[in-house]
Amino acid sequence: MSTSATSAPPPGTQDPPPKEAKPAAPRPSARTSWRRALRRDWQLYSLAVLPLLFFLVFRYLPMIGNVIAFRRFEPGGSILGEQWVGLRYVEMFLSDPTFWQVFRNTLWLGGLTLLFCFPIPIVLALLLNEVRRGALKRFVQSVSYLPHFLSIVIVAGITLQMLATDGPINHALGWFGHDPIRFIQEPEWFRTIYVGSEIWQTAGWGTILYLAALTTIDEDLYEAARIDGANRWQQIWHVTLPGIRPTMITLLILNIGTFMAVGFEKVLLLYNPLTYPTADVISTYLYRTGLESNSFSYAAAIGLFEAIIGLVLITSANQLSRRTVGTSLW
Repeated sequence: MSTSATSAPPPGTQDPPPKEAKPAAPRPSARTSWRRALRRDWQLYSLAVLPLLFFLVFRYLPMIGNVIAFRRFEPGGSILGEQWVGLRYVEMFLSDPTFWQVFRNTLWLGGLTLLFCFPIPIVLALLLNEVRRGALKRFVQSVSYLPHFLSIVIVAGITLQMLATDGPINHALGWFGHDPIRFIQEPEWFRTIYVGSEIWQTAGWGTILYLAALTTIDEDLYEAARIDGANRWQQIWHVTLPGIRPTMITLLILNIGTFMAVGFEKVLLLYNPLTYPTADVISTYLYRTGLESNSFSYAAAIGLFEAIIGLVLITSANQLSRRTVGTSLW
């Protein structure tokens, strides 16, 4: 009976014994990484000190004053009010018909401004993007940018002079046999005047971000669209607009967030007691109620209400944008 013996492999051909795995080095914590980045780039982080101080002093600390919306404030007394009154001032403005009138005016002016002033810069940027003559493009940009650098006081003064009873526009209407129109005194003309002046002042400046976004679109996409037989309008619709959609959505969310904060300075400079039925907005009503009538607690309650509406609008717009197009601010 024979036995088979297993021969051992020759020396040097055996597999080396497995090495023991070294324990993984502990990952640095977020706090350690932040400290390391701060130590390495402290010069860059120091640039943010002044902006943060600005927001702290002029944006966040004044929020403490919102407490006087629930306390009776008396000039010369405590800065945080003298006596707790709860929701008394909220109930006052909710039952005030004047407040609801200015609230409707604010919605009208904010809606018209958003409807006209938001898309016009997009259209103007698309038109400028199609201009091939550099000199003509620079001229149009300079002319359209200029009103942005003018003070609101100057813009309002120009508007009032142009629309005065003896102004250039009424003179032009007189050439066609039309009687002078009192644009400044007629309430039904105020919204048209405000939105028109806002378009003139902001349309050109609003194209800057869109023109910058247009430069990031890959030219190969236009080439592929031309190969597929797309004309210029189809290229704009299928290539250009999707390329600047994130910028459009971001600016739309920001505009919706300031929907209720219709330009206080311009309205204050353009309106008068005759146009209050259509021109008086929440910000001007707050100015007259708080500073002129010394009803600071009542004005604080209205301002807090306006701020809450703005917060709800911008949050809702951000969530809707994230769910529908996948682009949002946060």
